[in-house]
Amino acid sequence: MDNADLPDDVRAANERCARGEHPQRPADPRVVAFYDALTSSYPDRGPRATLPGTPWATAPLHAAADHIKMRLDERCPDAVLETIERLAAELNLDLLDLQDGTVYPPPVKTR
Repeated sequence: MDNADLPDDVRAANERCARGEHPQRPADPRVVAFYDALTSSYPDRGPRATLPGTPWATAPLHAAADHIKMRLDERCPDAVLETIERLAAELNLDLLDLQDGTVYPPPVKTR
């Protein structure tokens, strides 16, 4: 999504995803980088994705051109959440908490 999008735009995009509507366009390089970095530490496919202690409640993750949907296990360590937040900030991506609908935009960078 565009950096000018509002939280309501993010929630509306999630609703479209839930209906199975996804944009037909090349993948956003930031989303690809996020997925690659996250799953290099916490695999969502293969034998490591099913080992005890995996952070994923559902695997593999849902990956689309403009978003990654993650369902975390309720016992997910804080380190996983910190990694998700750090990567989203580094890549200038919003996070949407589906439990309460809160949108967390990337932090504003100061010089």
